[in-house]
Amino acid sequence: MGLSVIGGQSFWVNDYTCTSGSGEAGFVAAPVGDIKQLDIAPGSGYVIQKSAYIASTQGIDLDVKWEGFTKGLFGQGLFMLRANGSGQMFINTFGAIDTHTLQPGQTLIVDNFHLVGFSETCSYKVTGFGGLKETLLGGEGLVTQITGPGDVYIQTKNLQEFTEWLWTLLEPKVRSSRDR
Repeated sequence: MGLSVIGGQSFWVNDYTCTSGSGEAGFVAAPVGDIKQLDIAPGSGYVIQKSAYIASTQGIDLDVKWEGFTKGLFGQGLFMLRANGSGQMFINTFGAIDTHTLQPGQTLIVDNFHLVGFSETCSYKVTGFGGLKETLLGGEGLVTQITGPGDVYIQTKNLQEFTEWLWTLLEPKVRSSRDR
C-alpha cells in the first residue's frame, strides 16, 4: 500500500505461480526500450527509479526511498524504489540500458533524466550543472554524481526530450486542425 500512496506505484501486484511442471512468464518493455535482469543477493540491492520496475521473484523486498525535494523535482520524481533480498528483479528503460561498473572511489556524473538505478553500495548526491536559469526553468541544471563501488544503469534515451521533439512534429498539425 505504501508504494501506491507514496510512490505512485500500483497497489496491486500480480503473483504468478506455476502449479505443475515448468512455466514461463513474458514481460514487455516500454516502446523503444530494454529489459534487464538484476540478480540480487543479501547486501547487494539496488535503488531504481519507480517507473523502471517490471517484476521480481519471491524473496525481493521493495521499499520506497525518499529522494527529497531537490533531488526529486528534476528527473526521477520524489521517490525511488529500494530492492533488497535474494532473487531476480527485472527493470525496464526508455532506450537501451548502458551499464557502468564503478570501482571504489570512482565517480560517474549522470543526467537525472537518463539515470535508471544503481547499486545500493554506491553513494550519490545531486549537484548543479550549468546556470541558475537552466535549473529553475527546465531542471536541466541538475545531475547525479554517483561514486562506487557498484553498478550504474543509464537509459540511452530521454523521455522528456523525446516528447518535446514529438510535439514539434505534432504542434503544426494540431494548430491547423483547430484553425479549420
